[in-house]
Amino acid sequence: MANRNEEYLLPDLFGALQKERFALFSTVNADTGAPFMNTVSWIFAPDEKTIRIAIDSRSKMIENINKNSFVSVAIFVAESTYTISGKARIAVERLEDVPLKASMIEITVTEVRDVMFYGSKIVKEPVHEKTYDRQAALKLDRQVMSALKKEISS
Repeated sequence: MANRNEEYLLPDLFGALQKERFALFSTVNADTGAPFMNTVSWIFAPDEKTIRIAIDSRSKMIENINKNSFVSVAIFVAESTYTISGKARIAVERLEDVPLKASMIEITVTEVRDVMFYGSKIVKEPVHEKTYDRQAALKLDRQVMSALKKEISS
């Protein structure tokens, strides 16, 4: 599906964003105006036009979004690489029922692009592994993903 551009999450992308996964999240640095990229794993799409990401409430990304709401997310799905662009807002300052200080970023999707270079495909998507207590990691992941799936007020 090379070079396809849409204004919503395609079925493969939407399906992939129903669970925790490795993604790259880019904001605009509030101080320099340069791209500012981090990896994230707590990511969820409640519908085809919205993505939610949980990040540490003290992250520089919060300041960046408050100054410039344009963001992008890069993910590897269906043998390709996609960038999802949109406008972000801090939807929830502090997630409830989560033992760490985490905020919910909500992105309104404006563009989805297949950015895989011509004549190639992803043969193995990136896989991450938590390096701390496995049971604690699973519990925290469940708590954060549950918080991302809750209804929020606009």
